[in-house]
Amino acid sequence: MQFAFYFSAGIAFLATLRVITHTNPVHALLYLIVSLLAVSMCFFALGAPFAGVLEIIVYAGAIMVLFVFVVMMLNLGQAAIEQERRWLRPGMWVGPALLSLLLFGELAWVLAKGYLGTPAGLETVDAKAVGISLYGPYLLAVELASMLLLAALVAAYHLGRHEAKE
Repeated sequence: MQFAFYFSAGIAFLATLRVITHTNPVHALLYLIVSLLAVSMCFFALGAPFAGVLEIIVYAGAIMVLFVFVVMMLNLGQAAIEQERRWLRPGMWVGPALLSLLLFGELAWVLAKGYLGTPAGLETVDAKAVGISLYGPYLLAVELASMLLLAALVAAYHLGRHEAKE
């Protein structure tokens, strides 16, 4: 399992480096999603499948939804559509597709070898234990985080709305 962890960490590092150095936001977003998938594979390799699934659902899913909302809010028109067509040429998908294929191959290898068990000396934490912890001793932190997210949502709405012209 050490190989799976270090391999995933290497892919996460390369993808994150591409996110930082890319000037095109669409390309950077694709590499960011690959990076999040690689971090999720790191969680699986460490014996934390719940954290790995949450990484995929919450982060990779939420970033895609956020990107769609930003594109919808901006509503840039026909010029943006033409520019996006130029950016989304087939050659642009080679890097993220190659890194994703390597992650998929690693996952298939781990599944074939039956290495998804918990590493020696560690125990798997299930969803019930996480829920008991979040809504037990960490209830105040969870509620503060929810209030912060609500405030960010209201601020984003007010910043993004168009004032009616009279």
